[in-house]
Amino acid sequence: MSQINLHEIIQQQQEQLAVMQMQIQALLAAQGGAGAGGAVIGSNIGPSMEVAKLAIFNREAEKVGGFIMVCRLYLKMKMRGTSVEEQVQWVLSYVQGGSADVWKENVMEELKSGEIEYETAEEFFTNLRKEFGGGEEESVKAVELRRMEQGRKTMEEYVQEFKRTARGSGYEGRPLIEEFKRDMNGGIRRKLMETENPPTSIKQWYRRAMALDRNWRESRREEEKMRGKKVGGGGAPKQKQRQNLPWPLVWQRRQLLPQ
Repeated sequence: MSQINLHEIIQQQQEQLAVMQMQIQALLAAQGGAGAGGAVIGSNIGPSMEVAKLAIFNREAEKVGGFIMVCRLYLKMKMRGTSVEEQVQWVLSYVQGGSADVWKENVMEELKSGEIEYETAEEFFTNLRKEFGGGEEESVKAVELRRMEQGRKTMEEYVQEFKRTARGSGYEGRPLIEEFKRDMNGGIRRKLMETENPPTSIKQWYRRAMALDRNWRESRREEEKMRGKKVGGGGAPKQKQRQNLPWPLVWQRRQLLPQ
C-alpha cells in the first residue's frame, strides 16, 4: 500500500471519529438536561435526537471499519430496545452497490428463511467485516504498528497506544511481543531481557515494562529533588570558622600554662 493511500485512510477514519465525538457530546448534553420536576431523561431520548446521516457503504475495504463504528453509535442512540433483526436490516439498508447488493440480498433471504440468526448486532458486524474487510484494514494496522516507537512517552502511554494499534493488526503471540520489544526504549528492553526470569507473554511485558519505567522515573525525580536542595542551600556548606580570642585573654591563658 502506498503512503498516499495510507494517509487517505487515516484521514477518513479521523473524520468519522470526529462525527462520532460530536454525536456523543450531543447525547450527553441531552441526557444532562432534566425536566422541571427533576426527572432524569430516560432511554426514550434516543429516537428524538438528530444524528449525522450515515454514508452508504459500497464494499470499499478501507471504509468498513468506520462504517461499523458509526452504525454502532447509531444503534445505541436511536435503536435501543429494537430487536437484533431490525438492527441488522437497518444496517443492510445502507449496504449498496455492486457485489454488496448481492451479498445483502443473500443475507436477507437467509434471515427470512431462518437459515441464519444473529444473536447480537456485533455478530453481524463481525460477518460484515470478514466479507468486505479484504485484509486492507489489517494491513494498515500492521504498518502503523511497525512504525511505532516509544520515544519520550511514558511506558504507560506507549502501552495504551500499542494496544490500540495492535488490535486488528493480525499480530499475536511471539510476533506481537517482538514488535513491542522493538518499539520500546532500548534501556528498558535490555533490563527486562537480562533479568533472571524475563517476561514470556505480552501481558507480562506490558506489566513489567510499566513498573520498571515508573520506578526509573521516580528515581530520577528523587535525584533531581536532592540536587535542587543542595543548589538551593547556597552551594557547598561553609566550614565553621575558628573563634579567635582577644589578645588579652590569649596572654592570660598563656600565663596559666604549667612551667
